[in-house]
Amino acid sequence: MGTKADVWQGTLALMILRTLDALGPQHGYGIARRIEQTSGDRLSVNYGTLHPALLKLEQEGAISSEWGQSENGRRAKFYTLTRRGRTEMARASREWAEATAIMARFLGEGGGA
Repeated sequence: MGTKADVWQGTLALMILRTLDALGPQHGYGIARRIEQTSGDRLSVNYGTLHPALLKLEQEGAISSEWGQSENGRRAKFYTLTRRGRTEMARASREWAEATAIMARFLGEGGGA
């Protein structure tokens, strides 16, 4: 099995928002595991990167948090997508769809150049 790549810069916030939209409230470990699973275990989420991203999203009002108990009985901070986060997720998703469509034109037959 190959080595896992780190999450690409600029994509982590959208992955977090999409994860919370799909699964509902999650703690950091659950978010990281979901991102890794969704990538087919080709991406590795660096926990030193995840928590600052969660803090930034919370400061921007895209997510909120509250303490709770994890499935294994440990105290954990659970994150929830806010209305602002849902709006941001929709905007960022559109931008990524446009960017990947443009790149697909360059990578497709003829290379676009």
